[in-house]
Amino acid sequence: MTEAIESKSKSKAAPTAFEMPKFELPNFEIPKMEIPAAFRELAEKSVSQAKETYEKMKSAAEEATDVLEDTYATATKGASDYGLKVIEAARANTNAAFDFATQIMTVKSLSEMVELSTAHTRKQFETFTGQSKELAAIAQKVATESAEPVKESWGKAFKKTP
Repeated sequence: MTEAIESKSKSKAAPTAFEMPKFELPNFEIPKMEIPAAFRELAEKSVSQAKETYEKMKSAAEEATDVLEDTYATATKGASDYGLKVIEAARANTNAAFDFATQIMTVKSLSEMVELSTAHTRKQFETFTGQSKELAAIAQKVATESAEPVKESWGKAFKKTP
């Protein structure tokens, strides 16, 4: 009897803890179905439209990226120009203040000091006015040039629309 048990256990090995038990599945035949032509045409048309839409969206995204890159490049250059002009103005104003301080130390009378102070104030007001105009012109130029790629892009987009 032990031989019979041993032979059964050898022929059917028990699954180990890491093995999935093996089951035999019946062999089903999948019936062949023909897809109706109308459904096939609809599916093909949908796939074609999806591809077209994807290509249009991809193209639009690439154009938008190019526009943003142009806008940021223009704005960065303009901000740099503006900053350099501010530094130049600050340097000129600082030099004028030191020159005025040096001149004020050499005055011999109150009337000479008032005259020197008035002349310096007038000159600094004119300088400040000119600097403000230059900075405003640069800021306007930067704003206009930065907006130009966006404006062109909108114009192209509206021309494409039927």
